Amino acid sequence: MGQKVNPTGFRIGKFYPWKSRWIVDGAKYKNYLFEDIKIREVLMDKLKLAGVDAIEIERLPKSMQVNIFVSRPGVVIGRGGSGLEDVKRTIIETMNKGVLPKTKDTKIDIRVMEIKNPELSAYLVATRIASDIERRMPYRKVIGRAIERVMQSGAKGVKVVLAGRIAGADISRREKFHKGSVPTQTLRKFIDYAQVPALQKKGYVGIKVYIHSEKED
Repeated sequence: MGQKVNPTGFRIGKFYPWKSRWIVDGAKYKNYLFEDIKIREVLMDKLKLAGVDAIEIERLPKSMQVNIFVSRPGVVIGRGGSGLEDVKRTIIETMNKGVLPKTKDTKIDIRVMEIKNPELSAYLVATRIASDIERRMPYRKVIGRAIERVMQSGAKGVKVVLAGRIAGADISRREKFHKGSVPTQTLRKFIDYAQVPALQKKGYVGIKVYIHSEKED
């Protein structure tokens, strides 16, 4: 089961909270879900330099709280909090472009959470690997360095899987790199997971990263 089920979805409610937390009628559910997806897409692109890892959205009838998890919070906050106001304007613009009613009276609270150890974030590690591969760096060397950094940061294990036209090969293939213990079939271990594409001129390479950290239950 651990090789077929998304490890994050498998652990929702056990280790991970839901990234969107709100209750609406069935008819409005798809509109709220689509709006959350668009907000995340816009903010992930806008705050890329801040090392954004995840965005959680909580909604109440007349307010919304957005939790942004980043490795460099100063980039998001900006001088005197100007960055937060810019992020808030971006969220309002994105919401006003959707199908839901305009957000004049909606209070938006933005909270920036610092990631203390970015090397234990599967998404940040996968993003760095994808960036290096897109710059045509040797993929074995890139992944070897990434695995060493993760293990030196205190992880119990890490697994990286590449799939696609690796190094521009004519035939797609799948390669797996592994170090330490990564038990994917149990809920008693904390496994952080991310999947990121590397878009090369010669084709698409999918990157999956699994990190087994110290947190357990």
